[in-house]
Amino acid sequence: MTKTHKVIFQDLKDIRYKEAWDYQEKIFKELLDYKFHPSEKEKKQYLLFCEHPNVYTLGKSGMESNLLLNQSGLKDKDVEYFKINRGGDITYHGPGQIVGYPIIDLEEHQIGVKKYIHMLEQAIISTLKDYGIEAGRLEGSIGVWLDADNDKARKICAIGVKSSRYITMHGFAFNVNTNLEFFNYINPCGFVDKGVTSMQKELGEELDYNEVSLKVKEKLAEVFGFDYKLV
Repeated sequence: MTKTHKVIFQDLKDIRYKEAWDYQEKIFKELLDYKFHPSEKEKKQYLLFCEHPNVYTLGKSGMESNLLLNQSGLKDKDVEYFKINRGGDITYHGPGQIVGYPIIDLEEHQIGVKKYIHMLEQAIISTLKDYGIEAGRLEGSIGVWLDADNDKARKICAIGVKSSRYITMHGFAFNVNTNLEFFNYINPCGFVDKGVTSMQKELGEELDYNEVSLKVKEKLAEVFGFDYKLV
């Protein structure tokens, strides 16, 4: 039987990227402080869900040349841009995309970062399977892909995380009803020869965003043994 881990679930709804990032940093610091200075208070781990207005984020190892717009172009498209402290290269967040930020202690789960990423991927793969979409992994790349074994490979979920003392932040961006046009202005995750897709594009119809969000939440609980608390 999978051990359960108490996790506070919060749906931040539609929130600007910087506001969500600042909130993550606050929780991350509190969990890190707790790890080194345990108290009688309950240990607080979180899973945050949200949607962001149009924004590009560049990971600490990413190349700025993978952003194909200048400042004027960003303004014209009404897109924000941030260099951030997660792994990975550049990606896009926007309406219709489920963004998940688990802020948890991997030592409590007895897993390392590589296994953690694999488990995030598995939750998305399982979600897609329930909708009749076969997905998997692309060797040498992080995230969830369709047709990963041929020249039609396209990414449906990007993953980029930060871990310090086994405390995590940042997470995944899962394209449900996402406007894929915005990926035309970047080299997504640094790739110039791979496509990007969404559930809407694959199934030919708009999905019930809240239904898919609930499904992802359930799959994460199954994979990680999350016991959710709402605040």
